[in-house]
Amino acid sequence: ADSMEARRLAILDAMGVQAYVPRAARSAGPDWAMLAASVRECRLCGLCETRTQTVFGTGDLRARLMVIGEAPGAEEDRQGEPFVGRAGQLLTSMIRALGLRREDVFIANVLKCRPPDNRDPKPSEAASCRRFLERQVALVNPTLVIAVGRIAAQNLLATETPIAKLRGKVHSFGAQAWPVV
Repeated sequence: ADSMEARRLAILDAMGVQAYVPRAARSAGPDWAMLAASVRECRLCGLCETRTQTVFGTGDLRARLMVIGEAPGAEEDRQGEPFVGRAGQLLTSMIRALGLRREDVFIANVLKCRPPDNRDPKPSEAASCRRFLERQVALVNPTLVIAVGRIAAQNLLATETPIAKLRGKVHSFGAQAWPVV
């Protein structure tokens, strides 16, 4: 029965259909495993040639808060986890200031592979990873998404609007709407 359900979900995912899964029933089950495998096997852009490993995301799969950055850096590429370098230390402190632990949120990036020399992601690279990020957001189904920085905010919202003009408003990503802070 589990393999039939996994197959059904894989077919729906391939068609771009998001299957409803109640929050209480979600776990690191077939959806997450299939998505992580798809990211690991991805060859849609040239970044796969220079990565050490993919950086899928980490944290509570049922988190109410999701943090999305732009792309992995050198340390993230080495460890396979987002926000573990200097920026990660700052992010962890900010999460603590909210009264949460890092494990209480889900953290991901627009890109799942490190761009060479930490350059800004190319639009084509972000487009290649977009389906993975959209699926992560759908699976977590957070109450609030925090886009960390200009690149993340502009990619999430598919806009070139300066980040200062995006702040303080509710924006939609996928089927949901969240404030961008």
